Parts: sequence; structure tokens; C-alpha cells
Amino acid sequence: MQPAFRLTAGAIGAALLFALPAHAQTAATAPAAGSASAETTLNAVTVVGNWLENADETKVLEHPGARTIVDRETFQEAGANNVREVLRRVPGVQVQENNGTGGSDVSLNVGVRGLTARLSPRSTILMDGVPLAVAPYGQPQLSMAPLSLGNLESIDVVRGAGSVRYGPQNVGGIINFATRSIPQTFAADASVSTDLYSHGGNVKTNPTAFIGGTNDNGLGGALLYSGIHGNGYRESNDHVNIDDLLLKGNYRISKTDELSAAFHYYEGRAGMPGGLTPAQYAADPFQSVRPYDNFDGRRSDFSLKYSHNDNNRKFEVLTYYTDSFRGSNIEQQGTGASANLRRLTSAPRNYHTFAIEPRYSQLFRGENMSHEVSVGYRFLREASDEKASRTVFYTPGTIDPTTLPSPVYQSRTGGTTANAVYIDDTINVGSWTITPGLRYEFIRSYVSDNFTGARNDVSSNEPLPSLAVMYHVSDQWKLFANAGVSFGPLQYFQIAQTTNGLTPEKAKTYEIGTHFNSNGWGGELTLFNIDFDDELQLRGGTGGAPDAWTNLGATTHRGVESSLRYDFGALDKSLAGLSAYATYTFTEATYNQGNFAGRDLPFYSRHVATVGMRYARNRWAFNIDGYAQSKQHSPGDPSTSTTYQTAESANGALGDIPGYALLNMRLGYDFGKSAQNLKVAVGVKNLFDKRYFTRSTDNNAGKYVGMPRTFYIQASLAY
Repeated sequence: MQPAFRLTAGAIGAALLFALPAHAQTAATAPAAGSASAETTLNAVTVVGNWLENADETKVLEHPGARTIVDRETFQEAGANNVREVLRRVPGVQVQENNGTGGSDVSLNVGVRGLTARLSPRSTILMDGVPLAVAPYGQPQLSMAPLSLGNLESIDVVRGAGSVRYGPQNVGGIINFATRSIPQTFAADASVSTDLYSHGGNVKTNPTAFIGGTNDNGLGGALLYSGIHGNGYRESNDHVNIDDLLLKGNYRISKTDELSAAFHYYEGRAGMPGGLTPAQYAADPFQSVRPYDNFDGRRSDFSLKYSHNDNNRKFEVLTYYTDSFRGSNIEQQGTGASANLRRLTSAPRNYHTFAIEPRYSQLFRGENMSHEVSVGYRFLREASDEKASRTVFYTPGTIDPTTLPSPVYQSRTGGTTANAVYIDDTINVGSWTITPGLRYEFIRSYVSDNFTGARNDVSSNEPLPSLAVMYHVSDQWKLFANAGVSFGPLQYFQIAQTTNGLTPEKAKTYEIGTHFNSNGWGGELTLFNIDFDDELQLRGGTGGAPDAWTNLGATTHRGVESSLRYDFGALDKSLAGLSAYATYTFTEATYNQGNFAGRDLPFYSRHVATVGMRYARNRWAFNIDGYAQSKQHSPGDPSTSTTYQTAESANGALGDIPGYALLNMRLGYDFGKSAQNLKVAVGVKNLFDKRYFTRSTDNNAGKYVGMPRTFYIQASLAY
């Protein structure tokens, strides 16, 4: 480990520990074994079961790994209109601006701990426990992320100690988007948020609506809608139309049994402005030279869950079915004799997924300890139908390529049958909680070429052990450590390239850290280390060549994540309503072998920090928030180049990316019940209009300007 890393981690750890003298002095003494106090404590323990459900700060405090929950109030007061803006507040999470073939508002580009952010492939991303990916095993990328921020109640980011219960792509942890709950009494609300961009004069609007309730017989339901409509800050081809509709229902069968169901429909279409060369960017960073690039998708999914819950046991069965389509049109630049020409490529793809997941947790109380034994199983079957077509080459600007014939040149079908089983045992003894666990994945996948008849079959049987330990210093202060193994099976696109020698990814993750929440203070400190045996990376087709995957060899991701918040009302009543927070993450993700050994992996920042304050008085609320990240690298492909490129390339795809800092402000007013709970707010993002950019190395390569100064207005009514 580098000396700088040790110094940073040690300094932050010392600062946080010295900030908590009250914790050390008032820590509860563990009850003696066999004492009446110990027996009372054990009798008060209740089974946890599915720890993603009803997640709150208490569950974060008791989780033996890095974990952060962001609630709905924070979404609104951040002025966010998409989940990307919210996730930037989470330590260890880095979110790329939309770029490349993931350059639309339909996509999501999230990276954790230096892992690639392009289309979020290395985290298990769920909505109410159901995978968001069109095919969790064969196509985990979120080129279509079928959710909208307005329908969400919270975002739960579990960065450690989750690999046993959830998979398969879990080296980057688990992100669960929890939708708004069905209320116990009738409730309804509607809101709208509008972004007004200072460059281009475009407007983007986010309407939301909610209505729901539960009757005296325990039958409840809710209808949720959220959308995004309008134009972005790039030139006119960034048209966005997204509609997200969710119908939820539940029935309380008895005090311990409940049946719930949800139907979800998502449809989105958005333009992709495309990358710019350095010359084009210098002339006008907000222009677009790709009038025909766009992305569209739709998804229908249905889920049904039965759950039983009492003090000693929890049992649930979740089943879900998803039907997804995603398509894109991208102009591809020619090479060689066609270097000044383009052709329009299309990629329509259909996916179906069915799964059933039973899980059972049983609490056993002993004389001096308790055990919560949990077992779970998932059967999942998915199918894919992926096609690609393209026109002949043409001179840009001389013809409408959508009128040209576009014959299919690639047609593949694929499928996966996966069985996963896990068991873990949460052992509580004295001030310790110890959780050993094991997950086993049995995966069978194939891809068939419908033109040649060739078929590639792959299989994986992988044991994934884990161990988590927590020490309860007090009810408000916890120390934890964990170790686990994560696995990423080959995806359909990669299976089709097995002649290139691609192998699945496997990583070992280690964490040590602390959570605390007391006397107005709250926060966490986590040190992490991830070792890949052979990490996969997309090798972009920056010319006319197609994108392809390559194995990088061994890589290491390590660093420290920290967050701290303080409610000044705990210091003095006159300061009630004033609070502050800060986060800092240091990450070092490097190649361990090959041409770039010892150098940074692409598209992540070593340093990321956020800071903010909130002041609420009477009906007013004022927020100020800052975000900063250090430089990133786009060095090229180590499998084809010996030069780690830091200077900007001619097409803008390669070269260093400067760091930047942004400041946001918001002022809101609550008119109260006499005005139907009307709330109005105005704000500005990127207050000083800082110009920043990112790059893309895929088939839509080049430079991408970040969001300029943006004004926004929010209004909501509640009944």
C-alpha cells in the first residue's frame, strides 16, 4: 500500500475517533454471560430477514460493512432530477456524465471504488429487490435504466458485506432503489421540477404524481408516475421523453402474513449528442455533430411476493417476470478509404427474465447467544434476441440515412439458466456479531449465431464464501470487518468472443471500518481492498472497428471512504435546524501487470469530496452543496499499446481529464396545510458555470461537456 494512502487513511481515522470521546466514555458495557441483563437483551432480539426491506439508519448502523441510505427529502433538497445527481453524495460511488453509447438520459453510468462506470455493469442494481438489468447474468449493463427519481423513497447503497445474499455482479456492491410505500391512510401528491439551462436555453421538466392508501381490511394500493420531458443542454438532438408508471398493491392476510404485487411499465427515448473532437469542442462544446444518434427502450415487469414475519422467523417468496426492449441508432465513422464517410447502425434487442426467490430466516436463542440462520435460493432463466443492422456508407449531411435500407448483419440468440443458493448465520454473543456465509452459483449460458449456426456454451460453478464481524462499542457506535469473494460471469457479448480467450471475473474484497450515530454526530469510515485475478475491460472501437472486450490481468482497487454529519441543534437549541455534512473518498485502482502495470485504471478519480449545509427555520429551508473530483485518465488499450496516453488524442477519446468542483444552492418555502401543503423552491446547480468534460472511447468517441449553470424551480402539492 502506498505511503500516501496510509497517511490519508490514518489521518481521517484519527480525526473521526477523536471527535467521539463521548462514545468511548459512555460505551455500554457488555452484559455478563448468563446475567439477567444478558437474558433480557437476547429476548429482545428479533429476526431481521431481508435486510434490504424498510432500510433506515438503524439498519445502516447494524450492517457489518460500508452502507449509505439517501432519502427522498435529500433528493428534493439537492435539486436532483435523476439518480445520477443523488448517487454523487455517496462515498465510494463515482457517476460519469452521460457519454458515448451510454450517452442518453435513459442510461445509468455508475462506478464503485474505481470500477468501470460505463453502463454500471459491476454492481447488483435492484428496484424493490428486482434486478433492473434487462438480463442480470447475460446483459447486466444499464444502457436502459428503467426507473425515474420521482417514484423513489430512498436509495440504499451497500458497498460491502453483501455478496452472499445478492449476485452475481456484486463486486461493486448492491444498490437498491426503494419505491414509495403504500400509505396506511389515503394520501396523494403531485409535483413538478424544471431545469433551465444557461447555455442553449433548453428546458427539461420532471412531473410526478402519487395516490394511494389502505382500507380497514388491510387491502392497500398505490399508483405512481414520474417522467422526464424536454431538451438537454447540448444542441437540439438531446430530446428526452421518459414515462415511468408503477402500480403497487398489498393485502394484510393476518398480523404475520402479507401478499404484495407490483406492475411496472417504463418507456423512454432520448437523443445522444455524441462526442466531439478537440477542434469541435473548442469551437462550441455544446454543439452536436450527430443528428441521428438516439436510444429508446421499454420494459414491462410484474412481481409477486408472499411474506411471513414474526419475532422468531421470516419467510418470503418473491417471483418476477420482465420483458424488455432496448434499441439504438448510432452513426459509425468509417476508416481507411471510408474515413470521411459514415453509416447508420441500429441495434434492436429483446430480453425476457423469469425468477423465483424463496428465503427463510430463523432466530435461535441460546443461554448466552443468539443465532439467526438464513437460507435462500434463486432460480433464474433469461433469454436474449440481439440483432444489428447498418446502412451503406454515405457522406454526412448529404442524405437522410434513416431512409436508406439497413440490412441485418448480425443476429444472435442467447440464454442463461442460473441457480444460486446461500446460507449465513448471524451469531450474536456479548458485544460481538459474527456472520459467516456461503453463496454457490450454478450458471449455464449460451449464444447462437443465427447466420452461421455456431453456438458457444459456457458454464460456471462458483462457491463464494464470506465472513463479517461487528463489535458493538455501544448502541450508537459499531466497528466492523469483512471479507468476501465476488463473481462476474461472462456476458452474452463476451461469450460470443470466447475465441479471444476471455475468462470470467473473480474478485476478493476486504473491508474494515466503523459506523456511528450519537449526540448529533453521524458518519462512517471504511478502508477497502479489492483484488481481481483477471479484470475485464471494454476495448472501444474508436474508429470503424466494433467494440470488443479484453482481459486486463490482475488489478487492485483500494482506498478509504468517509462521511461525517452534524446536527448543530444538539449543541444548542438556538441552532436547531442547522446541519452540515462532508464526505471524502480516496481510491487507488491500478493495473498490476501488462504494458500499463502500476498505472491508474481509466475513468475514475483518486479523490472525490462533497460538503454541504442545511438551515431550516420556520417555513424556510436553505441548502448549499459542493462536489469536487480530481483528474481522471483515458490512457488507451494496454493490450494494443505500450504508451499510457496522457496528451489529448486527435479524436478527443484519449488523454487526461481535468478535475473540477461545483457549487449548488437552493431556497425553499413551505406554505403549510392552509395552502394544500404547497411547497416551492428555486435553486441553481453549477453556480459559477464551471466548464468541465469527460471522454468516451466506444463507438461514439470524443469529448463530452458537463452540465453548465442550471437554474431550477420546484413545486409540489400534497393532500
